[in-house]
Amino acid sequence: MLNATMPASRAPTEADPADDHALVRAAVAGNMAAYEQIYRRYSPRIYAVLWRLCGGHAARAEDALQDTFLQAWKALPGFRFDSSLATWLHRLGVNAALMELRASAHWQLTDAGEEGHDSLATLVAVDRCAGTTLDLERALETLPPRARAVLVLHDIEGWKHHEIAEQLQMAVGSSKAQLHRARGLLRARLGETA
Repeated sequence: MLNATMPASRAPTEADPADDHALVRAAVAGNMAAYEQIYRRYSPRIYAVLWRLCGGHAARAEDALQDTFLQAWKALPGFRFDSSLATWLHRLGVNAALMELRASAHWQLTDAGEEGHDSLATLVAVDRCAGTTLDLERALETLPPRARAVLVLHDIEGWKHHEIAEQLQMAVGSSKAQLHRARGLLRARLGETA
């Protein structure tokens, strides 16, 4: 299977849609080099999203990335370019990460209610500039999984609440409430006042 470890040789560039069409056709025809090129082009960006959704757990993000590209390989013959290849792969990746989170008992336990967040309440807020003691990525890792997923999908990935609600199987109002909650927890963790 494809290796999730990415070389740091060069940053990915914007893909040419015509090039994507050619790569997809070649991969569907069995050209593994074309599929590997698709993987190398899109996996760094997808991995970054998965890593955030998985709370900074690299192993979970790598598993979700592998699931993403396994699903893509199976579904590629039916890909019709109704959306860009990047968008399609991105959606597969988010779905894989969310399935992983939904399957986790931690997802249900930590999002069952406020009583599950006693450990977050005991975290000491910093009085100094947040950037000197804690970066945003580390603070994101401390969020409950469902709140983190909503925040990442809405604020970082630009999803709308109705899309998030559909993906996370919740009401639109719950998505909005989770976003509000996640932002509040981040502000508190970073030592900012409301």
